Amino acid sequence: MWYNITMNLNRKSGILLHPTSLPGAGGIGTLGQASFDFIDWLSDSGTKLWQVLPLGPTGYGDSPYQPFSAFALNPLLIDMEGLFEQGWAQAEDVKVPDYIKPEGNVDFGSVVWWKKTALKNICKKIIDSGLKKIKTEFDSFCQEKAFWLDDYAAFMSIKSHYDSQGMWNKVWPEDLRLCRKTAVKKWEEEHKEEILTEKLIQFFAFTQWNRLHEYARKKNVEIVGDIPIFVSADSADVWSNQSCFQLKKNGEPSVVAGVPPDYFSPTGQLWGNPLYNWKKLAEDGYGWWIERIKSTLKLVDYVRIDHFRGFDSYWAVKYGSKTAEKGRWLKGPGLSFFKAVKNALGELPLIAEDLGEITESVRQLRKKTGLPGMKILEFGFDCAEEKRGALLNAFLPHNYTDTNCVAYTGTHDNDTVQGMLNALSQENLCLVASYLEGKKTDFATACSMRTDGTLCQKMVSLCFASTAAFALVPMQDLFGFGSDCRMNTPGSACSNWAWRMRDDMLYGELAEQKGQWLKEMNCLYNR
Repeated sequence: MWYNITMNLNRKSGILLHPTSLPGAGGIGTLGQASFDFIDWLSDSGTKLWQVLPLGPTGYGDSPYQPFSAFALNPLLIDMEGLFEQGWAQAEDVKVPDYIKPEGNVDFGSVVWWKKTALKNICKKIIDSGLKKIKTEFDSFCQEKAFWLDDYAAFMSIKSHYDSQGMWNKVWPEDLRLCRKTAVKKWEEEHKEEILTEKLIQFFAFTQWNRLHEYARKKNVEIVGDIPIFVSADSADVWSNQSCFQLKKNGEPSVVAGVPPDYFSPTGQLWGNPLYNWKKLAEDGYGWWIERIKSTLKLVDYVRIDHFRGFDSYWAVKYGSKTAEKGRWLKGPGLSFFKAVKNALGELPLIAEDLGEITESVRQLRKKTGLPGMKILEFGFDCAEEKRGALLNAFLPHNYTDTNCVAYTGTHDNDTVQGMLNALSQENLCLVASYLEGKKTDFATACSMRTDGTLCQKMVSLCFASTAAFALVPMQDLFGFGSDCRMNTPGSACSNWAWRMRDDMLYGELAEQKGQWLKEMNCLYNR
C-alpha cells in the first residue's frame, strides 16, 4: 500500500551552512545582521534554499545533534546587538568582551562564558522592571509554547544546580529525577526567577528567528531544517516524558542507540541516545512526535529527518556497553507512524536521510511514504563499482532513477570535497577526474586539476546539473576549502562544529564572484 505524506520537490538549489558558521564580532554566528546579509546573498544569486543543522541548545561537545531540548532554540544564536536595538538591553549589557575572538573558528567555551552571563543579567533587569514593554508578547509566547516550555525551563533550572555532579538520572533527588509533579511544582515555586529567565531567553531566540524566517520568505529563500530521530539522554524531552523511552525505573536507559559494525567501523558506532518506547508513543497516536514536527515546521520550510532507517528498524545496544558490536535489531513504528503524522498534519515537506546500511525494507518504507531520499556525490566515488568501464554506484548522477531526491556534494559529517580529493589514491583520483571530465584523464592532469581547484568546482557543478530536484552544497565546497574546514568528523571529539566563514566570503569581491557563479549555475541548470 502506498501512503505518500509529502509533495514532490520542485527544482531548486541551496547552501548548507549552520548559523553558528556565519561571520560576526561576537565569536559565533548569530541571528543578527550577517544572517540577513546571507539571505540577501542567496536571493541575489537565485539560490532558493538555506539548509541548517538542528537549532537546539547545545551542551558538552557542542553538537547540535545532542541538544538539551528537541523544541527549544540555542541561546548562543541570539544576536546581542539585536536585543539592544529592540530596546530590551542596554549598550553595556551587550558589549563584547576583549577575550572573544571576532574572527576564526568558534571558541565555544569563551562564548558560553560571556553570553550565558550577559543574557541572565539582561533578563534580571527585565524581570525587575516587571516585564515592562514585553509582557503581552511574552505571555502569548509562553502560552503558545506551553507544550514544552515549562518542562524545559524547569529542567534547565534544576540542571544548573546539580550539573557539576553528573547527569539528571544519576544525581538529582529521586522526586525530581522521576519528574514527579509535586516535586517539580515545588521547585518552580522556589526558583521563579530562574524559571522566568530560561523562558525569557527562549522568547528572545524565537523572536529573532521568526523575524529572520519572515525576511527569508520575502526574499524567496526557504529554510531546510533538521530533526535528529533520537534525542539526547541529557534533555528535557527524556526527563519529562520518561514513559516514552526505554528506561529503567531509576531513569537510566535500558538500551541505547547506535549502529552495528560495518565497513567504516569494526566496532560499530555507539551513540548512547535512549531509545523510544514506540508502543507507548503509539497509544496517543504519536502525539509527542507530531508536536515535534509541527513545532519544527513553524521554524523552517522543509525538514530533513536524520537516520530515517530507524523508523523501520533500529540497533539496540545494552546500556553500559563499551562498543556497539553486541546489539539487536528491533522493529520501529514503520508506516503507522507516518500515517498518523499525515492524518494530523497533512502533506509534509519532509526529506529522508536514507544513508548508511539500508535494507530493502527501509527502501520500501521510504517509497511508501513518498519521502525524497538523499544522494551524496562523495559516496559515489568512495565505493565506486566498475563493470566494463562503467561506474555503477547509485550515488552518481547518471544512476539516479528518481528525480524526487536531494543531491549533496557532501554533508556536515563528510570531509569537504577538496579534502576528499586530496586524500584519493592515484587510481581513484584518475577515476574521479575522468568521470568529471567525461574522458580518460592521466594522473599528471588529474593532480593539476585537483591542486588548482578545478575538480572541486566540477563536483559542485555536477551536483547542480544532476536530475535531483534539490541540489545542496556546503559553503566549504562552494569555496573549495580543505579538510581543516570540515564541520564534523564522526567519532572524533575535537574541533567539531566550530568552523566559521571569513568576512570576505559574505562581503566584497570574493563573495560577489561566488555569488555570480551560483547565479550562472542556477540559470544554466534551471534551478
